[in-house]
Amino acid sequence: MSFNSQQREAVHYLGGPLLVLAGAGSGKTRVITQKIAYLIKEAEYPPHQVAAITFTNKAAKEMQERVRQLLRKPQTRGLTVCTFHSLGMRILREEAAAAGYKKQFSILDSADSGKIIGELFSSSGREALFRARHQISLWKNAFIEPEIAAVQAENDWERQIAALYAGYQATLMSYQAVDFDDLIRIPAALLRENSELRHKWQRRLRYLLVDECQDTNNCQYALMRLLTGAEGMFTAVGDDDQSIYAWRGANMENLRLLQQDYPQLKIIKLEQNYRSTARILRVANQVIANNPKLFPKTLWSEYGLGEPIHVIACLHETHEAEVIVDRIAYHKNISGDRVCYADFAVLYRGNHQSRVLEEALRSRRIPYRVSGGQSFFDKAEIKDVLAYVRLLANSDDDPAFLRAVTTPKRGIGEATLSKLNHYAQAAQCSLFQAAKSETALAELNTQNRVHVQTFMDLLQTYQRNAEKIAAGSLLQNLLQDIAYEAHLLTAEEGKSGEIKWRNVQDLLRWISRKGEEDGKNIIEIAQTIALMTLLEGKDTEESDAVNLSTLHAAKGLEWQHVFLAGCEEGLFPHADSINEGNVEEERRLMYVGITRARSTLTLTHCVKRKRAGNWEFPDPSRFIDEMPTDDIKILGRKGSEPIVSKEEGKTRLAGILDMLAKK
Repeated sequence: MSFNSQQREAVHYLGGPLLVLAGAGSGKTRVITQKIAYLIKEAEYPPHQVAAITFTNKAAKEMQERVRQLLRKPQTRGLTVCTFHSLGMRILREEAAAAGYKKQFSILDSADSGKIIGELFSSSGREALFRARHQISLWKNAFIEPEIAAVQAENDWERQIAALYAGYQATLMSYQAVDFDDLIRIPAALLRENSELRHKWQRRLRYLLVDECQDTNNCQYALMRLLTGAEGMFTAVGDDDQSIYAWRGANMENLRLLQQDYPQLKIIKLEQNYRSTARILRVANQVIANNPKLFPKTLWSEYGLGEPIHVIACLHETHEAEVIVDRIAYHKNISGDRVCYADFAVLYRGNHQSRVLEEALRSRRIPYRVSGGQSFFDKAEIKDVLAYVRLLANSDDDPAFLRAVTTPKRGIGEATLSKLNHYAQAAQCSLFQAAKSETALAELNTQNRVHVQTFMDLLQTYQRNAEKIAAGSLLQNLLQDIAYEAHLLTAEEGKSGEIKWRNVQDLLRWISRKGEEDGKNIIEIAQTIALMTLLEGKDTEESDAVNLSTLHAAKGLEWQHVFLAGCEEGLFPHADSINEGNVEEERRLMYVGITRARSTLTLTHCVKRKRAGNWEFPDPSRFIDEMPTDDIKILGRKGSEPIVSKEEGKTRLAGILDMLAKK
């Protein structure tokens, strides 16, 4: 595919800051990767001075693969293609001392940070804990320190969470740990306050390419500005119509700020779509036209008019799932080998909608994949066990030490860990080494010292045996010694503990098999675990499968045939968004959903839907009314065509009879 004139201009422009407004399916990734190649080959930028920043590891990986196809290996040496968080981590590792951290600081995942907040929080409810964590995250992303949050608090709840935030930050510092938000916040604060460091990094990264700029939060935008400086040698790529992450701190206003902060900003619009039919784009354009526009644009394509968009009224959610699955099966049947199951996607507003769809697909024996599902190795109970495995392989792994020493609880709390950490900082050693030191242990009271020594004796016993005993047996004995099953069953509500223990047994079986098949001990297996996820294994195993996904998780992806399920008032747009006046973001989410489709698009809604055990009778989504009537075909409503046409019914009957005859 050759460049269109706008794409070519975006690739070649190096006259200053550039904003590329890239509509859905307009080839933005290709523009970014071709520009990286142009910067290195034609503009003679050294690769180590070029950085492309994405939002997800998947996007970074795709970009790296495309760049490798465009450049020879020496031309990519030192090139940075990574996420905002990876770049923040790189800066923080190098400048740790300036931020008051040691180089081996720990990075806590959401489960670890949630555990700390839970211990500091007076409320034990999950919903309250989620709200508290979310509020702290929003404050961090907006550059609001705990003291400022306390001053700005407008009610008792905010004052309580501001105090919690202060305690949480103090705990992180005593653990020498950072959370996900800190990976952006701390480097941005460092560069803002330290001109020497700022100029150092500006000299190092002379040209920045920033993908999905509309999804940046205040911290990410600040980091971008601090790295590019007044000269602003960057290309930012974004689309205000696809800004759907305000709930996690993204600020679409950053696109408007670019114009204020860089008066010399050049804007190039990419409006030619290389994905969808004209009808799909006409529907998308008309829906999004109901939102106020930062930068007006109209998507168009040369792919022909295409099929009308079907809007189907279903009786209830079970019927809705059956209708969608029937259509997938019918389409696959009449298309034969020309269509794969992987060409179909069913998108929905909330994760809870997948259950009934999964049941319908299973009953028809149609393979499916639920995207955005949690990786096996990301489950808290698996991370708990692997923390011990990591410590056996590398005793200086501070994050693993913190997790293992506090799970299950063994009388070692924040005060003890804070004292060990102060010693580790002063002695420039790991927490494991600190816990072995007589000097550090002398600072603890008798009871705490005994708890630490008991834990260390356990670990050192298993370290001595790690290379001698079979991996599965060693781990099984360890889990018995720490009474991990009992910990799960007492710490979790209902059957949750049993489910988690089954997951741990799955891990145990996998490690046992790996040890036996490959002749590896636990230390050798630990070195390969980090490279693996069960999710990747599943994808390889079942590549031809119908895709089930939330609309948020579907952003950036595309499929031949797309179904948008649950297009009803209160569900999509979501009731909370209607009540809070955020319908514009829901409309952008609908726009994202529509523009995932290449050839056909089907929207479904239910006449009645069960919620909290009661039947409700929702209106069809307002977004359906905003679609051009000439481009949509309504089925199943009173006075409209039936869901299954006579011709389609005959074809289905013939298919069933043929199948019975073959039996």
